[in-house]
Amino acid sequence: MRQVSGRTDHVVVVGAGLAGLSAALHLLGAGRRVTVVEREPFPGGRAGRLDVTDAHGTYRLDTGPTVLTMPELLESALAAVGETAADRLDLVRLDPAYRAEFADGSAIAVHTDAAAMEHEIRVTCGPGSAAGYRRLRRWLTDLYRAEMHAFIDANMDSPWSLAGPDLARVVALGGFGRLGRRVARLLPDERLRRIFSFQALYAGVAPHQALGAYGVIAYMDTVAGVWFPRGGMRAVGAALAGAAADAGAEIHYGRTVTGLVRSGGRVTAVQHHGTDGPGADGSGAHGTGPGGTGAGSDGTGAGDTRPGGTDTAEIPCDAVVLTPELPVAYGLLGRAPRRPAGLRWSPSAVVVQAGMPAPRADAARRHHTISFGAAWTRTFREIIDDGRLMTDPSLLVTRPGVTDPGLQPAGRELLGVLAPCPNTAVAPGIDWERVGPAYAEELAGVLADRGLVDGSATPSWTRMWTPRDWSAAGMAAGTPFSAAHTLAQTGPFRPRNLVRGVENAVLAGCGTTPGVGIPPVLISGRLAAERITGPRPAAHAGRGAGSRAAR
Repeated sequence: MRQVSGRTDHVVVVGAGLAGLSAALHLLGAGRRVTVVEREPFPGGRAGRLDVTDAHGTYRLDTGPTVLTMPELLESALAAVGETAADRLDLVRLDPAYRAEFADGSAIAVHTDAAAMEHEIRVTCGPGSAAGYRRLRRWLTDLYRAEMHAFIDANMDSPWSLAGPDLARVVALGGFGRLGRRVARLLPDERLRRIFSFQALYAGVAPHQALGAYGVIAYMDTVAGVWFPRGGMRAVGAALAGAAADAGAEIHYGRTVTGLVRSGGRVTAVQHHGTDGPGADGSGAHGTGPGGTGAGSDGTGAGDTRPGGTDTAEIPCDAVVLTPELPVAYGLLGRAPRRPAGLRWSPSAVVVQAGMPAPRADAARRHHTISFGAAWTRTFREIIDDGRLMTDPSLLVTRPGVTDPGLQPAGRELLGVLAPCPNTAVAPGIDWERVGPAYAEELAGVLADRGLVDGSATPSWTRMWTPRDWSAAGMAAGTPFSAAHTLAQTGPFRPRNLVRGVENAVLAGCGTTPGVGIPPVLISGRLAAERITGPRPAAHAGRGAGSRAAR
């Protein structure tokens, strides 16, 4: 594994998103001095936050991901400084993980417990489907075990890194076949095929085109389990930032990185400016929109530090970890790797959140509901290939107050809806300022028609994010899901976390390896740290300078 050369005592991490904070914790655990710089007034990056207050009280919104899987990766990051997730987070396992509802009026509860899910399938789909589920679960588990440590959780310097018995095992398992085809062979019921393959869209690919290897996302969702932190997803960023600060990291908010000072092939300082924001608890962040993964920080004390003042300064460093979007990171570095076909970006999403009257006490309410339209293959063609809105939408509906009532006022409900849509590269002609409000009304009608909301209930407020808003937050092609996981953008073919010609800069985040989603992003932070420190023996975890174990 290639590593950053030369001195690496002080590392500046650009971005206090989950990738940056993971990198910071692993660097601290390895004894490095760390300064984290963040343009927003709070940590979390794409896992952003927004507080909305109406006459009923305050709603605490998550403006980024709402599904948390693989909490052991949070444990790994926190263990680097001698902490555990229980020290910082109250994680609730969701059961069922989802409720899947279909156009024919049927519904299937998606349990991650094997016995519970097999029983659910036997009752709703029949014994043949239950037997198929057992085979599918074994396949997903075997696939995960074959891929995780050899390919996903590993720094690869070239395609030759794939060679070996692990690759042979993935090939034998059908990892380079088509996910949709494999799932269809195991599950005779069309509804189950959707439940166990829709996750491919997280990777930016339609299930019938996705590699079988991306069954690991379905494993994370439907086998490993789905969790939710009390306090909302914002609690994850706050927990990681708090642990990093307590372990000695300097974290500065409300700062924007504007450039990197170079000497030969090395970055020697990070230039930044901005108005210093509040601390990691996010106080004062009321009304903030989509969380960014971008830049900013001080650490030098230089410039105008008056309250509300703007200062410009730079931080000397021995190495830098960059977590902004790839085009931003490459712009700061002054170079981008050559890719013959350029990058292909994932589809985007329209997200609408609303403050609603609480439903009747006897109403069926689940934290996550996946509402499938009748269309399936056509839906992916519309948003990925044709650049059109879904004509028969499949939606993710989230009611976080089911798990944590403290996120919403008494007698009210916080409702969120995510609708996949084309990104701005595929559909540059969509005028989201005009189309967005009309589409939000259309989605409200779909929810009412499908019985997911009371059509006569009027929201006290709504907030909407479209590709236009993601673009304004600095996300390439107006998508929060970054580069798609096509074959040419997977594993060692994905943009690497090292950039040729820069000796001491490393990338982290969803655009680089291993990819999109909270688990890969947390891993990317650790992989970036290991490019600087080298792999750390498991026995040494939590023993770095500043960790609780070292104090």
